[in-house]
Amino acid sequence: MGRGRVELKRIENKINRQVTFSKRRNGLLKKAYELSVLCDAEIALIIFSNRGKLYEFSSSGMIKTLERYQRCCFIPHDNTHERETQSWYQEVIKLNAKYEALQRTQRHLLGEDLGPLNMKELHNLEKQLEGALARARQRKTQIMMEQMDDLRKKERQLGDLNKQLIIKLEAEGQNLETIQGLWGCCGAAATENFPLHLSQTQPMECDLQPVLQIGYHHYVEAEGSSAPKDMAGETNFIHGWVI
Repeated sequence: MGRGRVELKRIENKINRQVTFSKRRNGLLKKAYELSVLCDAEIALIIFSNRGKLYEFSSSGMIKTLERYQRCCFIPHDNTHERETQSWYQEVIKLNAKYEALQRTQRHLLGEDLGPLNMKELHNLEKQLEGALARARQRKTQIMMEQMDDLRKKERQLGDLNKQLIIKLEAEGQNLETIQGLWGCCGAAATENFPLHLSQTQPMECDLQPVLQIGYHHYVEAEGSSAPKDMAGETNFIHGWVI
């Protein structure tokens, strides 16, 4: 038969109460030790008997565990904002330290502030610079090759376009020669059907006729002439008419 269920209430018999306390205390201390070992837990166990005797167990030191317990549980809730502020302050300090380290590294890469560096640090810096230079040259070569490929493609495109233009010009030249030939044939046929009559090479001879001049002409008498000045019949002038 198995043990019956024990009713949880104060044991009235002092002897039985003392025996039960001793057994349960040792079992509780054993379980606390096993839990700390198996689960790597930080455990602190404090027991006071009804007579005021102290029994305790601590896996990491009772004072250390109690201090940790006080920090976790006995901090007022009003200090929550202060704890957050302190946490952000610590984070800002870490970021400032990283920023300063990056600036210092940048100055070292630029060849500045090399005095505090020892031989090992200078050797590492030299390796970093050589690696960066090799990567930069590799990237430069890659870009140049890409540009050369682009230029070759453009050269082929321009060559094809040039060939097309040459073919087009030759075709247009042949068409022009054909048109000129047709014009020449048409001109020769027209010349045969309609011969040209050349004009006389000698100047045309015209008979001189008397000219009637209307208007006043000043007559100048020749020297030694005895003819009168109003001889209109001989000079073909009509005195007194002016146009």
